[in-house]
Amino acid sequence: MAWQQSHATGILIPLAAHRRDMSFKTEVIEKLAALITAAFGLVAALAWNGAIQELFKIVFGDQSTLSAMFVYAAVVTIVAIIAVILIGRAAAKAKGEDESETIAG
Repeated sequence: MAWQQSHATGILIPLAAHRRDMSFKTEVIEKLAALITAAFGLVAALAWNGAIQELFKIVFGDQSTLSAMFVYAAVVTIVAIIAVILIGRAAAKAKGEDESETIAG
């Protein structure tokens, strides 16, 4: 059985347990990165929401009627769908280019 010294405690532990520990650490870091990214995305979305609402007030007046809110929601949804499709296509294209460079290289 192979042994590895733990970085946290300095105690010798079986190598298989050390690998599980490192994999758990990597998984925690990946999850934290995803949560932080989502948090920044939420902050950006809220900022854009405020800016778009102000634009609607300028264009349509200071009407907060139910119909104006539905128009706002529909426009934002359509823009979001188009943006997600375009970003998805760009990501797929970039991934395809990366894979072709890996195969060629």
